[in-house]
Amino acid sequence: MSTAEETPGGEDAPWGEVTPEAARRLLVAAVEAFAERGYHATTTRDIAGRAGMSPAALYIHYKTKEELLHRISRIGHDKALEILRAAADGEGTAAERLAGAVRSFVRWHAERHATARVVQYELDALGPVHRAEIVELRRESDAVVRGIIAEGVAAGEFDVPDVPGTTVAVLSLCIDVSRWFTTQGRRTPDEVGALYADLVLRMVGGQK
Repeated sequence: MSTAEETPGGEDAPWGEVTPEAARRLLVAAVEAFAERGYHATTTRDIAGRAGMSPAALYIHYKTKEELLHRISRIGHDKALEILRAAADGEGTAAERLAGAVRSFVRWHAERHATARVVQYELDALGPVHRAEIVELRRESDAVVRGIIAEGVAAGEFDVPDVPGTTVAVLSLCIDVSRWFTTQGRRTPDEVGALYADLVLRMVGGQK
């Protein structure tokens, strides 16, 4: 699945923070290759070829294939955390903020489905240091959603006997969108986001 097939119209241009242009082209090519073939089946030659460069040119910007994966994963997890924190820090009830978090999180995973698959499902390919860094970001995302749910329970909005377990279920539901979403499907990213927000509120007893 090429990143060219991802849904346009997201809230920001993907990979705009990656410079120079050659480094961005290589990163985009790596996302395409990893999403299509998997990290381990992709070679640096594959990535350079997709970017229209020589294999030697890749090493000017990235020392290893793993460094490329780490850059992709770090940017993706930073974005995910930013999305969830923005919703958690917004105005409204816990139910409104949880729905907002789910809508935005799901929309990103649908709009950037190829990228999100790499970000979310290639964690084990990272080296120990980089993996620990990403795991910590995932813990922070978990804490944000867990906090919203806990606030809803305390306020009597939600009926959740197991807040940590429910948090894992909510995040897993959202993340899985990147595995099956396609631009040829019958729902847009916004529609999937709205559907999942409704499902999650029902899960936590936020809709009577």
